[in-house]
Amino acid sequence: MHRFFHILTIFLFIYACSKDNASDQPGTDTFKTDQVLLGDTPLLNNAKNVSVDADFKLVFATAIAEQNLDTHIEILNEDKTKVPLSITLSENKKTISVHPANHLNPLNTYTFIIRKSLSTTDNKKLDKEYSYLFTTTIDNSDKFDRISTEELLTKVQQQTFKYFWDLAHPAYGMIRERNTSGETVTTGGTGFGIMVILIGIERGFVTHQQGLDRVKQIVSFLKQADTYHGAFSHWYNGSTAKTQPFSEKDDGADLVETSLLFQGLITAREYFADTQLSTDITSLYNNIEWNFFRNNQNALFWHWSPNHTWEMNLKISGWNESLITYVLAAGSKNHTIDIEDYNIGWAKSGAIKNGKLYYNIPLPLGPENGGPLFLSQYSFLGLNPFGLQDEYASYEEQVKNHTLINRAYCIANPKGFAGYSEHCWGLTASDDIEGYMAHSPDNDNGVISPTAALSSMPYTPDESLKALEFFYYKLGDKIWGDYGFKDAFSLTEPWFAESYLAIDQGPIIIGIENYRSKLLWKHFMQAPEIKSALQKLNFTSPNI
Repeated sequence: MHRFFHILTIFLFIYACSKDNASDQPGTDTFKTDQVLLGDTPLLNNAKNVSVDADFKLVFATAIAEQNLDTHIEILNEDKTKVPLSITLSENKKTISVHPANHLNPLNTYTFIIRKSLSTTDNKKLDKEYSYLFTTTIDNSDKFDRISTEELLTKVQQQTFKYFWDLAHPAYGMIRERNTSGETVTTGGTGFGIMVILIGIERGFVTHQQGLDRVKQIVSFLKQADTYHGAFSHWYNGSTAKTQPFSEKDDGADLVETSLLFQGLITAREYFADTQLSTDITSLYNNIEWNFFRNNQNALFWHWSPNHTWEMNLKISGWNESLITYVLAAGSKNHTIDIEDYNIGWAKSGAIKNGKLYYNIPLPLGPENGGPLFLSQYSFLGLNPFGLQDEYASYEEQVKNHTLINRAYCIANPKGFAGYSEHCWGLTASDDIEGYMAHSPDNDNGVISPTAALSSMPYTPDESLKALEFFYYKLGDKIWGDYGFKDAFSLTEPWFAESYLAIDQGPIIIGIENYRSKLLWKHFMQAPEIKSALQKLNFTSPNI
C-alpha cells in the first residue's frame, strides 16, 4: 500500500509539472503572429510619427482562413470608434495587408488590434489579442496662405504685441505674468513689455503718444510700488502695487527681475527723450542700492527679503541670463560695484569659461551643451552682443554658438523625439506637459518652445526663419493664437500648450526687431550709464 501511494505521488507530481509547463506554451489549437509590420519595419507599441497613410502587414507561418477579416482586425480612434479599413489576404493566405480607407487624422493616437478570434484554415485560434498604440505625424500642408518674409515677420510682431498691449493690467499697464494671471504682474516681463511698446510705435501698431502715455502709466506704478533697498519684487498685485510673494521666502527684492525691468526702462528713456519720464526713470535707477546686494562679498545676490533677509542665499554667478545685472550695477551713479565683484562673483575667477566643442561647435562660456537658450537671450535684448568682448569671451560668438549647439542637438535628436529637425528646434524654459521646465540638451523631454528659435533670430537668422515658417505654416493650426505663438508643444505626445508667458513672448518680438532694425540695441547701448559700465568692466565694443 505504501508503495502504491508513493507511485501515485510521483505520477501526480509529473502531471502537475507537465501541466504548468503546458500553460506557458501555446496550445496545439492556437497559433501566433510571425510579424506585425508598419511598412517594412516591425510595429512597436507606442510608435510615434506614423504616416497618416500608413500600411500594416500581418505575417503568419500558417494559412489564415477566409473570413470577415474586419471583425478580427481593427484600428480604433481616440474615442474608440472603428476606422474604416481596406484588408486583403495574400494568395498564399499567410499575409494580411491592412490600409485605412481614408487618411488617418494627423497628431492623433490610435490603437491597432488583432483579435483572438482570427482563425487559420485548420481552425486554430490566435494565441492572444495583440494591441499596439501609435501616434500619427503632423499634416505637412500649409495652414495659412504664403506671404513674404517681411510680411510674416510683421504679422508675428503685431500679433505678439497684443499680449503686451491688450492683455496688460488695466490699472497701470503693468504686464501680466501669463495670459491667465489675473491680478499678478511681473517686473521682468514688464521690462520686456516696455521694449515691445517701442516696437509697436515704430511698426505703427500704436501712435507715439499712445506708447509714451502707457510707459508713463507703468512708471507711475513703479513710483508707488513696494521696493527693498531700491530693488523691486518679482511679482506685484497689478492694482495695489503691493508685493505678491513669488515663493515662501521670495517676498522681497529680486535683483535679476529688477535688472530686466530697467533694461526696458532705460531703453525707453533713451527712445522717448521726454523730460519728465527721463527724470523718473533715472531717479528709480539711482535709488537701487546695487552694492547692498553684495552681502559683503565680491558678488551680487539674487534675493533679499525683509522677513528672511539673505536666507535664499543665491549668488548671481555666471553663465546665466543675469549678465545684465552686473552691467546695470556697474553703471550705477550712487551704488556701484567694483570690477572685482564682476570677476569673482559673475565670472567665478575664470571658471565661467567652457571652451569645449559640442557638435564640432566651440562654446566659450557656460554649462555642458550650453543650457537653455534664454541664458543667451534675456541680457541681450538691450545689450548688443555683436563686437562685445571681455577677457572671458566674444559675446557674439557665445550667443551664436550656443544657439547653433542647441539646434544641432535637436537635429541629431539622440532621444528620438517626434518632429525634431532643422526646421523644428529650440529648447529653453517654458511651460511643459508636467508644468514648467527649463528644457535644454541635458534636460530634454520632447518639448519645443517657439521662443527659443524665434528669439535667436539676430544671431541665427537663416535657421530661425526656417523655424518660423515651420511653426507658422505647418503647425499654425495648433500653436498660432490670439497673442502669437503659444508657449510650447510636443509632437511626441502630442501636446500643445494653451498658454502665453510674458518672458517668452517678449523676446520673440524684441529679437525679431533687433534682427530687422537693431532698434532696442541702438537705444539701450547709447545710455551713458551703460557705456560707463561696460568700460568699467573692461568690455570692448564698437558701440561704446
